[in-house]
Amino acid sequence: MNRKNKVSFIISEIILILVTIIMFSPIFLAFMMSFMTPAEVFSFPPKIIPKSLYWQNYKEALRLVPLGRMIINSAIVALFITLGKLITGILAGYAFANFNFKGKKVAFATLFITLFLPAETVMIVPLFLLMKSLGWVNTYYALIIPFTASATNTFLMRQHFRTIPMELSDAARIDGASPMQYLFKVLLPLSKAMIGGAALINFVYAWNMYLWPLVVTMDDKMKTAQIGVKMLIDAEAANNWGTIMAGTMIVLAPTLLVFFLIQNLFVKSLVSSGLKG
Repeated sequence: MNRKNKVSFIISEIILILVTIIMFSPIFLAFMMSFMTPAEVFSFPPKIIPKSLYWQNYKEALRLVPLGRMIINSAIVALFITLGKLITGILAGYAFANFNFKGKKVAFATLFITLFLPAETVMIVPLFLLMKSLGWVNTYYALIIPFTASATNTFLMRQHFRTIPMELSDAARIDGASPMQYLFKVLLPLSKAMIGGAALINFVYAWNMYLWPLVVTMDDKMKTAQIGVKMLIDAEAANNWGTIMAGTMIVLAPTLLVFFLIQNLFVKSLVSSGLKG
């Protein structure tokens, strides 16, 4: 590596470090604030590191709002929405990429147009009326089923499957493999990175849903974690930000855990899509 390349490498690394610090500083400050006493939170000059770990904030957050139950609800909803979106996205993407059928172009164009529709705001009233007519209001069915299909996942999986050489399909057909055997034994093993990246995005999206769960759930036992954070802010009339940040960190922890567990697949999906795009 010559001197010019070394300088460029060092500058790029410094920029990446600064960007990382800027992006993670709000999470770090929230984490530190969750262990501060009320006096430390409002002290001047502001403190970044607490003198000691004030666990009372976490106890108070769990006392004011049933965050444990809400996190379980969010985990169930996010898990089943993610599974539903992956299954429907893979099957639909496979059909669009590997089969020719009547109306294929029109169907895909219609599907693509739906990507530009703000579904939660445009469809929220008819969706709620449908859930009410089915008797699903305040149930897991209403929280999960309307979001188990996604045009985005179908589009991504279709584009990914199209990058896989058709010679593999021909070889599988010659060996006597059925279309579903080709999907499960050939395509899916080659698509682990893409599926992992899609799973992470879908899980985070489902975990962070706020408007639809707020509309379709009335009982606190069915509300999700994001609503719990808002309830905690409303409950803290004195603006005890230590308690609020403690609740926020409790709700944020599962998504961070999922990210760190499958981050390698997520990065690989980004790299592979960038190379193939």
